[in-house]
Amino acid sequence: MRLTTQTDYALRMLMFLAINEGNQTIDDIATAYGISKNHLMKVAQRLAAAGLIDSQRGRGGGLSLSSAPEDINVGHVVRLMEETSKFVECQTGAANSCVITPACGLVHILSDALELFLSHLDRFALSDIIKNRKGLEKIFSFSG
Repeated sequence: MRLTTQTDYALRMLMFLAINEGNQTIDDIATAYGISKNHLMKVAQRLAAAGLIDSQRGRGGGLSLSSAPEDINVGHVVRLMEETSKFVECQTGAANSCVITPACGLVHILSDALELFLSHLDRFALSDIIKNRKGLEKIFSFSG
């Protein structure tokens, strides 16, 4: 399974916010990773709507984690950002046009594999993926 760019950016944004205390701007995050501010704005909107980050407008505003890194589950973030219920066409219900669906066992195999993948991610929190905090701080040291 390949994660979408939005999921990748969401995880990166959360890591950046976990490492850098206080409000951080989209510009800071985009500069740190060399990625599009427009894409990050969309990701930030989704993360804020889900309650994973706080967003404050205006002078002194920016983005910050709404919870401690140990309380943000990686599996939850991936489910939020990915369309996991339609991993293959035969999972789409009425929109399914695959002619072999009635005789094919692939949907169950792929559904089980996806659930195992997600349940594995459920075992980890944001704090687990920023364990090398000193190494990450060196990378992000420009953001002071």
